[in-house]
Amino acid sequence: MGTIYLVRHGQASFGADDYDQLSPLGTEQSRMLGDWIRHCKLSVDRVLMGGNRRHRQTALACLSAVPQCPPESQWRVVAGFSEFDHGEVMRRFRPDLSDDTAVNAWLAGKTNARREFQKVFGPAFQRWVMGEQDGYVESYAAFRKRCWSALTGVLQDEAGGTWIFTSGGPITAIVQQLLGIDKERIAELTWSLVNTGVTRLECRAGRVRATTINQYAHLEQASGQEWITYR
Repeated sequence: MGTIYLVRHGQASFGADDYDQLSPLGTEQSRMLGDWIRHCKLSVDRVLMGGNRRHRQTALACLSAVPQCPPESQWRVVAGFSEFDHGEVMRRFRPDLSDDTAVNAWLAGKTNARREFQKVFGPAFQRWVMGEQDGYVESYAAFRKRCWSALTGVLQDEAGGTWIFTSGGPITAIVQQLLGIDKERIAELTWSLVNTGVTRLECRAGRVRATTINQYAHLEQASGQEWITYR
């Protein structure tokens, strides 16, 4: 039986010119996960990741604390585990927020920029998931299919522990497929996923089941709510 660990990336750089990189807090969250992996003596036999920069940065910070794991030269990028295009989802809903510069200008001076962003991105995301509008480069149905295809490709080799560094979107899509979650509940699941949270899947004879979803004990043991973030 093999085990697959889906790891959501550490906190990214919300509000910066380039969101797709870890914040200092995100780097530390990733190191804490690595300490937890080492302490629990979990096997790291294979390392995969999506194509976003924050995925590799999370893997680097995390696995620097794990002495027995494959070298970076053996890590593999699997495009199917890349995140969906947040920018397009936002743009289709609010054409005036066409890029990060426009979004950051809109949020400038807001008392709670994350909350204001979520007020707009939440319904934009829901519209995409529900398939209420056409014209997206990648529909939610296509996104879910490619995430699941990436996972089934991993199932061909079930030995040991496979760690996949990815984002909340692919993790949600995979869990939805496994548990048969209705589209109406997708946003609720997505917003609950913690940065560096771990979802564990057990694989046997080509079949897979979820045994743990969104586990973040490595952050809870730090005894500080500031470690637990969602974006």
